[in-house]
Amino acid sequence: MKFDMNKMLQEAQRMQAELAQAQEEAAKEVVEASAGGGMVSVKANGAGEVVEIRIDAKAIDPGDPELLADMVLAAVNEALRSSRSLMESKMSGIVPGDLGGLGGLLPGS
Repeated sequence: MKFDMNKMLQEAQRMQAELAQAQEEAAKEVVEASAGGGMVSVKANGAGEVVEIRIDAKAIDPGDPELLADMVLAAVNEALRSSRSLMESKMSGIVPGDLGGLGGLLPGS
């Protein structure tokens, strides 16, 4: 069987276009995570950007700012993990296997 460089390049271009489309679609989707029983919630898009943070007034205790900081941090980290999972699910099926050496190119990886 003969190696066809043109066919390989066409396949790479097709895959690149599909990846770009999947990234664009994921960037439009939003995931949400919360902490502190819902007192802090964070929304992030599939591009790994935090797009909204909501803090219930009950979460603001001037005597314990560390608790609020911990809740914000936990909610942000969970939202970003969910965002990463969203992107990975969009990419699965486009790139064969475990993405080979491309795994580090996804946002947040």
